[in-house]
Amino acid sequence: MLPTDTLLLFALAALIMVLTPGPNMVYLISRSLSQGKEAGIISLFGVICGFLFHIIMVSFGLTAIFFAVPYAYMTIKVLGVGYLLFLAYKAVRSKENVFNPDTTLKRDSGMKLFHIGFLTNVLNPKMAVFYLSFFPQFIKPGYGSVLLQGFQLGFVQVLISFSVNFLIVFFASRMSVWFAGHPFRARLQKWFMASVLTGLALKMAFTKAK
Repeated sequence: MLPTDTLLLFALAALIMVLTPGPNMVYLISRSLSQGKEAGIISLFGVICGFLFHIIMVSFGLTAIFFAVPYAYMTIKVLGVGYLLFLAYKAVRSKENVFNPDTTLKRDSGMKLFHIGFLTNVLNPKMAVFYLSFFPQFIKPGYGSVLLQGFQLGFVQVLISFSVNFLIVFFASRMSVWFAGHPFRARLQKWFMASVLTGLALKMAFTKAK
């Protein structure tokens, strides 16, 4: 089982990540503005189920790798550091406006809203790569079952993501005005995101397996 300080650090990192505008936030706000809060909440449940899918796959995958491949922890850590630094670089260099909600989406049924939210996450290979880079820095084989640790982190991440995104859906119109009317905030967000990713990469690089 993971110690409390590790879980709190992960929770802080997860909170920072979910507060940073990205595809999920854009989609949820777009749905909320075009079809109402109820549609946004249904879409949110689909997105969360997509998170659960990736968490289960990554948790079982890390368990298999740690037990099947010698020095797997070090290998995954090196790859994770490289990927997080790559994300930091892309965050700074990207010229696209990550907050650009589409308010012209057609009205869809609740089931379709759920499916779109779910598939938005499940069919995004970057999500799986990100989890493989993000989780290992908090998982230590010396703490016990790697699988249980993965589920612990997943529960915390889902709880935080759901809570924050629920509030985002509820206040979608205000969020849209707040971001769209201040381009400087978008630039600040990119540098903030890059700083967080670089910090996580450095933490991963200097953390030893226990």
